[in-house]
Amino acid sequence: PTPGQTALPTYHGDLSPREIVVNEANFVRKCISAESCQDDLWGKLVCTNFKVSFITHNSLPRQCTHRLLGEHDIPLACVEQVVTVNDVKGKQKILGSNQKLKFNPTELILYCKDFRIIRFRFDEAGPESAKKVCLAIAHYSHPADPQLLFGFEYVGKRYHGSTGKKNIFPASQGERVNGVDPGGGMQTTLFDCSSDWDREIKRTGASEWRVCTINQGYFISPSLPEFFVVPVSLADQDLKQYACFFYSQRIPLWCWNHSSGSALVRMSNISDLQQQRKVEQRISSAITKSHPLRSDVFKSDLDKNLPNIQDIQAALLKLRQICVIDPFEESEEKWLSSLESSRWMEYVRTFLRHAVEVVYMLESRNVPVILLEKEDRDLSCVISCLVQLMCDPHCRSLHGFQGLIQKEWVMAGHRFLDRCNHLKKNDKEESPVFLLFLDCVWQLWNQYPAAFEFTEVYLTVLGDSMWVPIFSTFLFNCPRQRAENSRDFASSKSIHLGQDQALRFPPVWDWSQQFSLKDQTLFNNPLYVGKIATCVQNGTVKTFTHRRSKVSSRSLLVCVLLTLLSLK
Repeated sequence: PTPGQTALPTYHGDLSPREIVVNEANFVRKCISAESCQDDLWGKLVCTNFKVSFITHNSLPRQCTHRLLGEHDIPLACVEQVVTVNDVKGKQKILGSNQKLKFNPTELILYCKDFRIIRFRFDEAGPESAKKVCLAIAHYSHPADPQLLFGFEYVGKRYHGSTGKKNIFPASQGERVNGVDPGGGMQTTLFDCSSDWDREIKRTGASEWRVCTINQGYFISPSLPEFFVVPVSLADQDLKQYACFFYSQRIPLWCWNHSSGSALVRMSNISDLQQQRKVEQRISSAITKSHPLRSDVFKSDLDKNLPNIQDIQAALLKLRQICVIDPFEESEEKWLSSLESSRWMEYVRTFLRHAVEVVYMLESRNVPVILLEKEDRDLSCVISCLVQLMCDPHCRSLHGFQGLIQKEWVMAGHRFLDRCNHLKKNDKEESPVFLLFLDCVWQLWNQYPAAFEFTEVYLTVLGDSMWVPIFSTFLFNCPRQRAENSRDFASSKSIHLGQDQALRFPPVWDWSQQFSLKDQTLFNNPLYVGKIATCVQNGTVKTFTHRRSKVSSRSLLVCVLLTLLSLK
């Protein structure tokens, strides 16, 4: 409504299970253009325990409909900074959780993690309601504990009144669950049980490797999965003995086997320097024995050759400053120069180049490779995935790609909770490592579009899903943290779990949570030629090395940002 009309009726859009309205303000103006207010929208600003929602009668046709978020909705997890402004008094304040606001705001600015900057004006709204809705947004976008993230309430609701049966995410008829139609077909592998790893060993022909179960109950390492793969020649007793020498007791993890028999392994640093040589020799010897030609192991030190998480975060902040905050310069040459100075594209090239070098060792030199990283939870996730994408057509299928992320990121213990900074507690731990990976994948997709089953729409939606806090994929630092927080939350809410050992959060691969089956067709690449396509053309690295010099001067992220700029 315009200021002269009555307020909107008590309507809050579609609310998800356990979503509640916290506060609201009527007669709010959403600013669409920075130049004039002619295209601005009038409506109601609502804060729930899940999102910031703006409800207006003026809606635009959409390409696809999100089941959890409306056209003008922002997940609270996506809100990075809440700024209130009073034009008359010339005051401005960045709001955090449980803070007071001593002036009545005339404007609210939300800086989002997906690079959106959204402005609301309160010229016609009641001053008290404006202040309350601003404070509510600031409070609920800064949860003090993981269990205060909306996903716990959302999933917990499914158990209330249930008998603890596992089917707590029923899909409507004809819908997909975990990326698979109810009628059958391949399901995205979650790698949360021994049989998933057994199938991966057989798929890659890694006959000299076995599934290890010594970490069941997370008794050996808190950040490793309960099941992982190790050389057949290493006994469980030896692994238990060696675990204490590695950083965070992270025993080396098998990632993948090349068809030649060369294994790709990731390993954390050995913290006990006195035992370093002995343990390294024992591990290397076991990996060598797994190779048909008994080839010596090549060690790739990622910490020395790649930018660290702070470098990656700094590059993203500079990129945002150039693309969103600074005024856009008409000179494309100057803008591209500024883009290069952010170093984001440089880091994308560096990761792709290093992955090619690893592929060369596996493919042409026919030797096993160990990826070395201090914690083995960030850079190794990127490189191990890129290597498999380049070499293995299965990983470029939709289900294969999703299983790859599940294996190398989720189960391997990438710190999604910290790197996404969902709790907004430690900026030093925040870093867009996963976003950088998606940008690298887009570069490969851009050069070999027919080799990938999925589209750039899929990559964009996957990146956006990091800020929808209901998926197990992006909510936790490791499987153990998910299990412990789930049990604690269930106990505090008197939730009967039945056969489940912890709350069963949906993985992001259950796309039916967000989109209809019709909308999911936008994920499917019509140019895909199937698994016969090879990114590393003709089975050689040379061709790919030549093509890598043609890496696009733009990235997926930059293309999205340019689209946002065109809408400003």
